[in-house]
Amino acid sequence: MKSYKRISQCLVAGLFLISSAIFAQTPDQSTPPDALIKMVVTDVMATVKSDPDIQKGSIPKIVDLVEKKIVPYTDMRRTTEMAMGPNWKKATPEQQAQLSMEFKNLLIRTYSGALSQLRDQTVQFKPLRAAPDDKEVVVKTVVMGRGDPVPLDYRLEKTANGWKVYDMNIMGVWLVEAYRNQFSNQISQNGIEGLVKFLQDRNKQLAAAKPSN
Repeated sequence: MKSYKRISQCLVAGLFLISSAIFAQTPDQSTPPDALIKMVVTDVMATVKSDPDIQKGSIPKIVDLVEKKIVPYTDMRRTTEMAMGPNWKKATPEQQAQLSMEFKNLLIRTYSGALSQLRDQTVQFKPLRAAPDDKEVVVKTVVMGRGDPVPLDYRLEKTANGWKVYDMNIMGVWLVEAYRNQFSNQISQNGIEGLVKFLQDRNKQLAAAKPSN
């Protein structure tokens, strides 16, 4: 699989950078999916630029930022369900809730460290190709930096509470697909509880790790 460090850098660039100049706004239930991505990115980027601790790689600060400004516009339950595939229905409601929480924490901690590496990247947004009544769309972007341009796409669903991101295509790999085999192997070997423990242990390791910058 492609370098996780490279993937994390591209993910963060896609989440936190925007090339067009718009005022920071708060998305609501009527916000179109492409506009939602732009609004969230603008708000988060302003916070990153104004907080030296985040720029230095403060994990608690980054986690707090992601929880407050990004998580509300994601559907981690569906992301977890897709990553687990058929095994999702084998989990109890309590296990499903626990898996969603642990997977969310894993993604936050896995990718948040790359925030401190933000420099001069920009993102080009491609025109949204979707019908007015579509319930699922893909917002396509291209990350521009020092290296080659990197495609980064967001898959969103329309819910009763507005559009929510539930998957991302990073360097040609959909996020849920990147974890599906790993989750399946853990369940095959140790069951649903084994996957829960795996995620918990991994989150503890990441929480104890020091920033690498």
